[in-house]
Amino acid sequence: MAMSVGPVENETSLSSDLFYDILRRLDGPTLASAACACAAFCSISKEEKLWDNVCSSMWPSTNREDVRSLISSIGGFRKFYADCFPLIVNKEVTEYQWNDYLEYPEEWTEAEYYGDVDEFESVAPSDFVSIVDIRYKDKTICSKVLWGIPNANEFNGWFYNCPFRIDLLTYAARDDDNEGKVFLSVSDGLPPILSMEKERKDGKLWMELRDGLRLSWIVVNKKIKQAANLASWSPLGGQRHWPTDKDFVIRFGSVLSAKDILPCQVVECILIMKFRVVHTEGEGVQTTLKLTELSMQLEDMEGAHVNGRNSLLILKEALSCRRSKNHSEVLESCHLYSKAQSELREEKMKIESRLDRLRIVTGIAAFLTFWYYIL
Repeated sequence: MAMSVGPVENETSLSSDLFYDILRRLDGPTLASAACACAAFCSISKEEKLWDNVCSSMWPSTNREDVRSLISSIGGFRKFYADCFPLIVNKEVTEYQWNDYLEYPEEWTEAEYYGDVDEFESVAPSDFVSIVDIRYKDKTICSKVLWGIPNANEFNGWFYNCPFRIDLLTYAARDDDNEGKVFLSVSDGLPPILSMEKERKDGKLWMELRDGLRLSWIVVNKKIKQAANLASWSPLGGQRHWPTDKDFVIRFGSVLSAKDILPCQVVECILIMKFRVVHTEGEGVQTTLKLTELSMQLEDMEGAHVNGRNSLLILKEALSCRRSKNHSEVLESCHLYSKAQSELREEKMKIESRLDRLRIVTGIAAFLTFWYYIL
């Protein structure tokens, strides 16, 4: 008895579909590792859709249509992930003595003060885009996108010579619903607290907040088509009960190169996240925190704020600096900078103390000399 045999699906096509289904379930690091396993995985892993899914999972803000268009224009999701998943590492903290520190010029020419358009036209404030995501215990609680730099007005002397600062909640909220307010509560995994007095004693809420928060602050330059993540992912430090007993300040950041831009050669990008307790269990509702600040600023080794002009140049250089997928190495470079900064401050205090003693001794000697000749 004759049997009819149906067409058999091409084995290569079946394998490709199966491999694709496997790879689309992987996260970014695993997908990158799988691409090195065999030629088939390597070929399939180049599919933009796979990296689109990875980026959407890692940074929910990339789901926005305007952000998706931006990423496509600078090279695609695969390149975007490769640029932004590794974090900035800078261990080249310059060793120098405070008295060898190169001072800023006391007088500026008109071109220096207002900014030379020809020199800085390649780093226009409108070229930068901030893509920010906050997670708490692997749950996204905030996604913000800021186009340009607020109050920059392109080549404006006021912006270029004032301290650089971006307050993301103030400006990104204009495009968001609910006035951009972000809350964190027990339903998000926060531990309940009965009162602030109890929290001051055991610090349970502070420790859970510090250990559970993760920040990604990606800066994109549309003109040069480069991107980098300026955050340290996990907190570098913080301060509880400041400026009031209901406030918690958490600091993230990175160390950026300022070679040929500032005398100190390196600066710190400081990302501040501030939460305020708005409700406790003792008030009859669940413990709730409100995000009250999310900001960026740059400071040099002496703690002085970097102005807008130099900040733009530093941010541009940061987009092409060294990075690492090893987050412990990133934290190590930040702690190395903090150590060098502390040593610099101590050296500065010692020198100033010696100068103060010298002034006192000189004053006393002058006083005694004066009365010696009078009498």
